[in-house]
Amino acid sequence: MKGLAFCAAILFLVGNLFGQGQQPSPADPALYGPYPTNYKEIVLKWLEDQLIDVGSARIEWNGDPKPADLGKNGQHLYGYLVQFKVNARNRFGAYTGMQQHGALIKNGEVVKGLGLGY
Repeated sequence: MKGLAFCAAILFLVGNLFGQGQQPSPADPALYGPYPTNYKEIVLKWLEDQLIDVGSARIEWNGDPKPADLGKNGQHLYGYLVQFKVNARNRFGAYTGMQQHGALIKNGEVVKGLGLGY
């Protein structure tokens, strides 16, 4: 029994050591820009130009911004990705239903939008 408990303790400690080595490093501000603590304000301001009736929009935020590289074909586009759902009115005044969207923020502004129509 003591041997089994000893083996379990060793496996637990080894697992924790490997888990610590896989922690993500903080995003480099030189690449990603400063962390957007006011990301909701930034996205709402950007949505004013994207939506027909921004005042009626219902937004569900899906977590805090996360460092991301949305570049393609070897090009880099660094920033902080904010994911959210929007239910907004269309030009006929009807709600469109919750739709998943995203915005890449760098240096206090949206540099790329993700989702339908962007």
